[in-house]
Amino acid sequence: MSALLGIPAGEAPLVDLHCHWVPNIDDGVRSREDGLALLTGLRALGFGVVTATPHMRPGMFDNDGPALREAHAAMRAFVQSADGVPETPLACEHYLDDVVFGRLRRGEGVPYPGGGAVLVELPPESFPYGLAARFFDLRRAGYVVVLAHPERYQPVWKDDACLDPLLDAGAQLLLDVGALVGKYGRASQRAAEKLVAEGAYEAACSDAHRPSDVPVVAEAILRLDAMVGRAEAYRLLAHGPRGLLSLPPRAAKSP
Repeated sequence: MSALLGIPAGEAPLVDLHCHWVPNIDDGVRSREDGLALLTGLRALGFGVVTATPHMRPGMFDNDGPALREAHAAMRAFVQSADGVPETPLACEHYLDDVVFGRLRRGEGVPYPGGGAVLVELPPESFPYGLAARFFDLRRAGYVVVLAHPERYQPVWKDDACLDPLLDAGAQLLLDVGALVGKYGRASQRAAEKLVAEGAYEAACSDAHRPSDVPVVAEAILRLDAMVGRAEAYRLLAHGPRGLLSLPPRAAKSP
């Protein structure tokens, strides 16, 4: 299967929960050809599933659910006949401001295909007031919150105990593997290394935005393997993400 990790052919392929391969909808790839090159590059690393997670961030990337589904469908039609393409489901990277939080509570977000988990991102400089309460609200609405790249948030650089209230609210942490090889600077790398050592992550992803990111992802996966061993690296890149991808929604609870 994956020559990169030396995983036997009978094992399930790797699963990428976070990638920007749909063109011209956010800061990801700029053309269909680059999107295809990114997908085939990740497939060569052993990823059998690469989830599209375009940004939903009002004022920067004004995407809503229908627009994202339309763009994803058009790109899937382009790549589906190509050789060496992984499975290509759709989710969304929800920037958790008031607008997007409201959409999620009304069922207007784009959860992972199983319907029970949503990917969210936060402002990099500081966590919003009442953030844990919002995570609890989303949990009551039936979602498991998957927190994108916690190692890249400045509050985590100072003290990763700031994540504890979010974990108490049921959040699952998603590692951007590029942080392990310094893609986002030394502070993010130190935070990622510490969280990996603590066993804090449920899954790891590429968060790739362009074909040139593929060699960085390869280097980072090997770094993860060296840090935690083959079995744990495989859990973070296959079993953990597969569970979140297929998680069914829970029954919403009354406020």
